[in-house]
Amino acid sequence: MHGGIVRRPGREGGVSLSGLVVVLAVLGAIALVVIKTVPAFIEYRAVKNAIVAAKAAGGTVREIQQAFDRNAGVNDISAVQGRDLVITRDGNDVQVSFAYEKRVPLTGNVSLLFDFSGTTDPSGVVAAEEAGRAQ
Repeated sequence: MHGGIVRRPGREGGVSLSGLVVVLAVLGAIALVVIKTVPAFIEYRAVKNAIVAAKAAGGTVREIQQAFDRNAGVNDISAVQGRDLVITRDGNDVQVSFAYEKRVPLTGNVSLLFDFSGTTDPSGVVAAEEAGRAQ
């Protein structure tokens, strides 16, 4: 022998059919989760952008809610409406917060539940979460 790789006759390397089926099943399950959850995260980003735009529009609480609803109509946001926003004022400083749950059905009776929240407050404290803890 010359120090090379020794192969035994009759024995081949590679992936068996059952191994391939298991790998494909796992990849399929991961793909299913990704395909089902990505729209929820896209909507969450749209809500965050919409509250920033609504805050920039300024005005009264109702005007901020209406600005959010207009943006929500354009960006296909259905999880949150203007009346669901928590709008706080500290003098002239307005902060807009939201919190909501999104249930994403996967298959049969299996689903994922996401708790989304966001705020325009630079401190990152969501007013809706503070209200929930106080109760």
